[in-house]
Amino acid sequence: MFRYLFLLVLIAMLSCGSTEVKPTKETSQNTQPSATAQSDNNAKASNTNQAQTNTTIGDPIKGGPADIQLKVKGISIAESSLVGYYGERHFRRDTCVVKNGTIRFVNPEGYAQGIYYVLIAPEKFIQIILGEDQKFEISMDVADPQGTAVVNGSYENEALYKNLIYDQDYNAKYKEITDRMTKHEKGSSQYNTIYQERKALEAARKAHLQELYQKQPNSLFQAFKTAGQNPDTRDDLPDNEMIYHYRNDFWKGVDFSDTRLIRTPVILNKLKRFVTELTPQNSDSINHYSSKLMDMTLQYPEYYKFFANWIVLNYEPGKCTLMDPESVFVNMTRNYFTRERNFWSDSMQVYAMQNKAMEMAASRKGLVAPNVISNDQNGNQQELFASKADYLVVYLYAPSCEHCQEETPQLVKWYNNWKDQGRDVYAIAIDTDENEWKDYIKKNGMDVFRNVYDPTNRSIYAKYWVDVTPEIYLLDKDRKIIGKNLKTFQIQTVIDQEEAKK
Repeated sequence: MFRYLFLLVLIAMLSCGSTEVKPTKETSQNTQPSATAQSDNNAKASNTNQAQTNTTIGDPIKGGPADIQLKVKGISIAESSLVGYYGERHFRRDTCVVKNGTIRFVNPEGYAQGIYYVLIAPEKFIQIILGEDQKFEISMDVADPQGTAVVNGSYENEALYKNLIYDQDYNAKYKEITDRMTKHEKGSSQYNTIYQERKALEAARKAHLQELYQKQPNSLFQAFKTAGQNPDTRDDLPDNEMIYHYRNDFWKGVDFSDTRLIRTPVILNKLKRFVTELTPQNSDSINHYSSKLMDMTLQYPEYYKFFANWIVLNYEPGKCTLMDPESVFVNMTRNYFTRERNFWSDSMQVYAMQNKAMEMAASRKGLVAPNVISNDQNGNQQELFASKADYLVVYLYAPSCEHCQEETPQLVKWYNNWKDQGRDVYAIAIDTDENEWKDYIKKNGMDVFRNVYDPTNRSIYAKYWVDVTPEIYLLDKDRKIIGKNLKTFQIQTVIDQEEAKK
């Protein structure tokens, strides 16, 4: 019930049993759109979630007049689409009728510079770059567009297709070498020989890219590929230090003053990898590295806005598996969605987010929990912290909630099994009335532990955040919050983990 609106190797490291990934060769840049990309007009009105975070298409950097012709042998579609990027979304920028095997997009004003996809067959797209010069022709066969592409009039697209073909061969060789390396112990003569083979392959690829860059050193192709290159791995260091340096250098190839890159897949791919793969998935680590990333973009509004919205939406409470997504929301809102910095929202939206963060702030994992004093079913005051138990469960529920009706009997059973071993429960009813609450206690045998209800909500307001009922918090002997957003079957697991630390 709602109350409120591949990587090469996995390395087990850092805190809370988080998994971190060892760096791989290059950030993927080839995400393809669906055939149902939204139109450019509709793309300007994105969906708004409870946090009121909007991402709208910013002012583009346009190229010159566009006349793009793709002559596709074997094409069977009658109409084609030109599909662009903005951040996480694809949008249909233009359409045309296919005539005599030719797809042609003409725009006297030019298109926003970025990476685009052109539909050449049902559910089949080819990638093109639209930089400053947008008059060019590409010939290809629909059966093998990448391998047969011949570009005239656009060095950027010529370089793009040369690189795509090169990378196809490079990726196969890289995988074969890496597979051989994994069969030998690190530091062995066989490992070192294969390792040098891989370093030579990497060096050859860098030389290949530098050769492509030299002809047009300030092109979108160069900015796009440079941004996508991953840092060199420090194989001479222990894994944890290597990953520290790798993560620290991850964004050095990105020019945040170049807003064209937001209209390519590289920025979104890097953002996802940095936040969800290179950052341990616990709220402390996410807050730390998200803040570092946001601080890099303070002077670059389009990146700042895109990153801020993406992080908040990716860890939206109630919609992700993180134990404490509320901590991420509070950190982002208090520091980056302020009235001074949230330039894309009106004052009421900013106020709503700040107020929501205030309501969440006191119940973040790792903090000393708030005390609650409220009345039980007999009219007597019950203080949460009066319990002397080693572990204290705070259970927030609504009698009419279907999930609560499933969880409550399990919690009662858990309590009866563990009450003599330093466990206690303090149950807080919400969204109910006195009669319904008392009937629910009796029906479920909840009178074995303390139950409270405050029809005014004053005794619990801004103390324990409830996104979806039932909500279970777990407090230790010092009354710090060591678990939240739990199910009953997870309570003892968290306690066992806590006991193992002692």
